[in-house]
Parts: sequence; structure tokens; C-alpha cells
Amino acid sequence: MNPDDWSKVISLWQNTEGIGIGRSDTKEGLEKFLNRNKGMSFVCEIDGKIIATIMCGHDGRRGFIYHLAVAENFRLQGIGKCLVEKVLQELKNQGIHKCHIFVMKNNEKGKSFWSKIGFQKRDDIEVFSIDI
Repeated sequence: MNPDDWSKVISLWQNTEGIGIGRSDTKEGLEKFLNRNKGMSFVCEIDGKIIATIMCGHDGRRGFIYHLAVAENFRLQGIGKCLVEKVLQELKNQGIHKCHIFVMKNNEKGKSFWSKIGFQKRDDIEVFSIDI
């Protein structure tokens, strides 16, 4: 993934149920994230069209996955799982041994996907946020 992909990427995210888009999901925000986490975010393209995305980064201890999205007509082909495996291997290569994903509470398809590929739902923590 690179900053020039932004318009295609944001279009996919806007048309993917369960993807939460925030105020940092701008071209500039994407560029900052990609520069900070080089080589850890990917797109899948077919005939010049981005049909899947995944963003990944880490804080030196834990990895985080954001915006795994696969266009609806390309789902159930292993594309999402392949992208996840790719970023998990990159995290491992960088010495990171645990990875988190935030899933929207009402995203049942997303929760099912993450469970099926081995991620475990946490009941011991909750997320708190603040806009700054």
C-alpha cells in the first residue's frame, strides 16, 4: 500500500460493511501511518482495481491490524486470510509476538472471520478513547 492508493482504498472502505472510518483516514493520515510502519500494509489489486486492503503497525511490543477489507464479490476466496498471514509474518520478523484487531461491536461477519482464523475475543479488557 502506498499513499497514492488512497482514493481507491477509501472507496473500498466506504463500501465495506463493518469498516469504521475516522477523521485520521485521510490521505495525509494514511501517508503518516505508512511511513511509520514501512512495508506492513498491503492492497490486493485485480485489473487495476483495489479489491482488498490491510493495514498493520506496531508500537514495539504489540501489533495492531486496521482496515482489513475485501470487496464483497471477492470474499470467501482466502484473500483476507492471506493478507492477515502476510502481516502476522512481518510482525514476527520484527520481533512482535502478539497482535490485536479492533472489531466494531455490530460487525458479526468480521467477528466470525477473526475467530475462524484463530484470533480470540478478549473479555478482560475494554477500549477507552479520547479525541485530542
